[in-house]
Amino acid sequence: MSYLEERQALIGEMAEHLKKNIYHSEERKITTPRKEYQAESQKVVSLEEAIRRSGLKDGMTISFHHHFRGGDKVLNMVMDKIAEMGIKDLHVAASSLNDVHKPLIEHIKNGVVTRISTSGMRGELAKAISHGILKEPVVFRSHGGRGSAIANGDIHIDVAFLGASSCDPMGNSCGFSRSENAKSICGSLGYALPDARYADHVVILTDDLVSYPNTPTSISEHDVDWVVVVDSVGDSSKIASGAIRDTKNPRDILLAKEACKVIVNSGYFKEGFSIQTGSGGASLAVVKYLRQTMIEQNVKASFALGGITAHMVKLHEEGLIDHLIDVQSFDKVAAESIKVDPKHKEVSANEYASADEPGAATKFLDIVILSALEVDVNFNVNVLVGSDGIIRGAIGGHPDTAADSALSIVVCPLLRGRIPCVVNEVTNLITPGSTVDVVVTEYGVAVNPRRPDLAERMQAAGLKLVTLESLRDRALRVIGTPAPLPFGDKVVGVVMNRNGEVMDVIKNIKD
Repeated sequence: MSYLEERQALIGEMAEHLKKNIYHSEERKITTPRKEYQAESQKVVSLEEAIRRSGLKDGMTISFHHHFRGGDKVLNMVMDKIAEMGIKDLHVAASSLNDVHKPLIEHIKNGVVTRISTSGMRGELAKAISHGILKEPVVFRSHGGRGSAIANGDIHIDVAFLGASSCDPMGNSCGFSRSENAKSICGSLGYALPDARYADHVVILTDDLVSYPNTPTSISEHDVDWVVVVDSVGDSSKIASGAIRDTKNPRDILLAKEACKVIVNSGYFKEGFSIQTGSGGASLAVVKYLRQTMIEQNVKASFALGGITAHMVKLHEEGLIDHLIDVQSFDKVAAESIKVDPKHKEVSANEYASADEPGAATKFLDIVILSALEVDVNFNVNVLVGSDGIIRGAIGGHPDTAADSALSIVVCPLLRGRIPCVVNEVTNLITPGSTVDVVVTEYGVAVNPRRPDLAERMQAAGLKLVTLESLRDRALRVIGTPAPLPFGDKVVGVVMNRNGEVMDVIKNIKD
């Protein structure tokens, strides 16, 4: 037996032992110039073809992200095509829903959508849901809770449809573009990242197909099955909309100034502190007033977290904040910053606020400033359901940051018009009072009895301390006792806490 024959015999023995086939001949390699090869990528298809190839069927779960907020065009575009193809009984697992998603109402009426999971919703869609239009209750989760649910399988996504401001033919995508043809920008894709990682199939929709490799990459080609090129994925001018706004309201400015005093005298305002501001005019405005004190006292922050704003970017560029950790860019300035600044870091929802993630950024957060629709005498907070019983907001990262931060501050007026914001019992529980440390109103500061250390510091600083009971009574003296809400018997929403437990239910409002 020749040496070659001996080797071949041994190869046969090894193949049999390993239960593998024997190599025979090499397939012909592809010699097409790689630019041409990219242009012919099998991943780049029409939206209808992507849906067909994904195997989407009745009863499945699809997901979307909301980084374009009021300017999002992806969800409506995809849902219209799905409806046209006759697919029904779908579960829409969107990170959040906005006014622009009103067309979902017709898809609900037509049986295309029968279940929704989200962080929040607004506008006509929210009103319709509040009146009981949807077959099943909407499941509301915080941003961290949604990330955890996707990672642990509580939310199993069959097909994720994710908008990106740029993408190459292989699927490498992000929320900005470096090309001259860029049509949109949303910055961080933090809420889309768990979807891309865990969904069975991932479809990227983009309005700017760029050459490979599209780097730096938010979503990797290895997580992407198909790429769909569309005219527009979103209107970037509407990123800063709704609750994401600069305020000129004198009351909001007063609240922001008082919150700033609380921060400065809290014991946490020291070199290397970390901070997050939530949505809402007053909480966002705090940064402007904190800046001056940081300059005067020569105190710098280690990082700012969450939804990053132009104000945070300014402080970072001035050297007052070392790093920005961005799960969603709240405006175009922040979106442009993440494109060019290596210290402006994009993180996924899990890295941001998952209770299951030991290294989640919220767990290293000193101070968070949050807004509220209602606060009750037990420091419980409602940010989801209005005083009229209509869903009109979003859980967001409110309970995540309140629970994980060293100091959680809620800014809230006593009244909005003739609607009390400090009440005996919140319409719906979103953030437990055990996690809220301070409530700032225009009539004084309430400190949770669990935090006598803070009360002592606030008193020493000369801040006016009040009880929430006294604020509730003051509100009632002004507006009287509100009539009970006309709730029906149908449960239209279920509120989950960030650990996946059922915390509250939302009942329908009678027509």
